[in-house]
Amino acid sequence: MSCFSWNPSLRCWHGSNDGGSPCSQAAQAASAGAGGAKKFTLAQLSAATDGFHESNVVGEGGFGRVYRGRLEEGGQGLVAVKQLCHASTRTSWGRRPQEPPLALGWAARVRIAVGAARGLRYLHEVVTPPVIYRDLKASNILLDDDLNPRLSDFGLAKLGPVGDDTHVSTRVMGTYGYCAPDYAMSGKLNVKSDVYSFGVVLLELITGRRAFDAASSDSESEDHQRFLLLRDWARPYLAGDRKRCFALADPALQGRYPRRAFYQLAVVASLCLRDNPNLRPSMTDVTRALDHVASQSQPWEDKQRATTTTPPPNSQP
Repeated sequence: MSCFSWNPSLRCWHGSNDGGSPCSQAAQAASAGAGGAKKFTLAQLSAATDGFHESNVVGEGGFGRVYRGRLEEGGQGLVAVKQLCHASTRTSWGRRPQEPPLALGWAARVRIAVGAARGLRYLHEVVTPPVIYRDLKASNILLDDDLNPRLSDFGLAKLGPVGDDTHVSTRVMGTYGYCAPDYAMSGKLNVKSDVYSFGVVLLELITGRRAFDAASSDSESEDHQRFLLLRDWARPYLAGDRKRCFALADPALQGRYPRRAFYQLAVVASLCLRDNPNLRPSMTDVTRALDHVASQSQPWEDKQRATTTTPPPNSQP
């Protein structure tokens, strides 16, 4: 059966996930207290996506495509098939690949960070056994019309360790630039692997840069082209003088952000990116820190809003 999540705004995730996968097992357990999961027939899903038409493709993951669609059942647009029951883990909708990127202000970036952190915390610390996302990246965080984030594409998700076990051993999978170096080298996976990936996402939010990018050497030959990890580029700014940290800021922000909150967000990213997984914070600690960043940002946001909505003294009513 395909694994979907729906919300009333009509977007869906279509992937290839059978009922025995770690993701679906955890999802079934999580949804049991809420009346169980809703199942759809292939015909219903086909109708919802216009026969899985190419025009409805939102993106593509390692185990299937992401479609947008509409399903009206009893006058309600709901529903979820084998969903992890948390607002930040239900797939909502994303922009189509051919659409231009959104220009995100500071408030939207903080909102995305907080929402994604809450979703990841749910997977790690509420679901039993914990679920390790294993492929957290910017393209797997979809946004609705209000820029609320939704984690999507659980094709690589794996059940985490239980009891006295500290990790699960598995074949290394994920996306270059986001994969924790300790997991990449040893194949030992735990929730702190996701925390590292989240740190990369935070860096993307504050810098506007990709997790990795091609950096050409003096030679113009493609053979001499190397890939520069965002973490490696950012480290000197994160480890140096506090004032250097602001060199990380995305030029698209045009300096419009609260400096204290920006610095705090950069510190959280730095903690998540520690080489030693045991020194990385839990997602509960990360969520608390980001909630604090949001509260620190609120007075600045209120001031910005007042500045843009208050008419000049001599303006006509």
